[in-house]
Amino acid sequence: MKITDIKPYPIWVGHRNQLIVKVETDEGVFGWGESGLSGREKAVVGALQHYREFLIGRDPFRIGALWQELYRSQYFEGGRVLLAAQSAIDIALHDIKGKALGVPVYELLGGKHRDTIPTFASTPDISGEATIDAARALIERGWNVIRFFPGAWNDAAQVFEPRESIALTAKWLVKAREALGDEVVLGIDYHHRLSLAEAASFCQKMPSGTLDFLEEPIRDESPEAYESLRKLTDVPFAIGEEFASKWQFLPYIERGIHQYNRLDLCNVGGFTEAMKVAGWSEAHYVDLMPHNPLGPICTAATIHFSAAVPNFSWLETRANASDLYDGTPTAELFPQMPRLDGAVFTVPDGPGLGIEINESLLDTDSFRFWEAPHLKRRDGSVTNW
Repeated sequence: MKITDIKPYPIWVGHRNQLIVKVETDEGVFGWGESGLSGREKAVVGALQHYREFLIGRDPFRIGALWQELYRSQYFEGGRVLLAAQSAIDIALHDIKGKALGVPVYELLGGKHRDTIPTFASTPDISGEATIDAARALIERGWNVIRFFPGAWNDAAQVFEPRESIALTAKWLVKAREALGDEVVLGIDYHHRLSLAEAASFCQKMPSGTLDFLEEPIRDESPEAYESLRKLTDVPFAIGEEFASKWQFLPYIERGIHQYNRLDLCNVGGFTEAMKVAGWSEAHYVDLMPHNPLGPICTAATIHFSAAVPNFSWLETRANASDLYDGTPTAELFPQMPRLDGAVFTVPDGPGLGIEINESLLDTDSFRFWEAPHLKRRDGSVTNW
């Protein structure tokens, strides 16, 4: 079997683009992958076109060797653009191999540890009783892990003031814990919008035990900054969704900085790299809490990964308090995709990823240039989205 083509499809689905990648072979077996670099899909398409030039004619079963060649075949190796492209290819190659051998992808990873994949769901910005009611609704539907987003997330003028947000958010998180009880797992995603001092102040405004995890409070470029924050709070950290490769995870895992890896299969390097991070994490008692904000291909791939690792906690879903959709608003494009069964995904037993796509809809040019909010503070300075 030989690779005959690599086709990227940047298409608009729901409220943003998805970059779907198809890898074809001369035996008619093909695989699907997805890139996780939202908002910069055209850059990833360019990288995929470069990789296509030397992957045509290669054996798709040699996944590990191809991973190394993709990574090491340029002087300026790595980075989020190249690893997002490499992730999509790696996922598609696993899909091909699973289909060709007639086994689910998780069998290629050592077999499954679990039959169902527990998930966590999210509420809107926490800023009042309505948010607590939304969390109650999720609990009634089966979720026992709830993620909040901060109050004063951003207003209509795209202004974000961290100090205003942490004061409001801490107050309502304390109320949420009192209202929801101690059995439910509660976390919040600050989307790396805080400074070290702001993140420490936020945690200190709440009694110990209010939060079970704090997700991405500060930017990830400096492990030393996270180490400083670690000394100032006892709240477990959930970080890593921005990491592209095992090398970025290295200092965080080995220095005991965080407790949950928010590994993103479509950014970190696909299954090949993710399994290495998983084993490394297990050795250091770090649990996996995969990032999954994309489309059904990412969800399907992450379900297989989550089934095949022992140190798994919960998978992010696109379900929220008001909309229990399964990762995409259209079943027409994805006639076969993962479906929530209450608050869990059932691990599939068909060959490959278990994804089907209506390719006639991929031919439409639906890509739209999309920008995340360009946030500023009230003084006009730029701040993190």
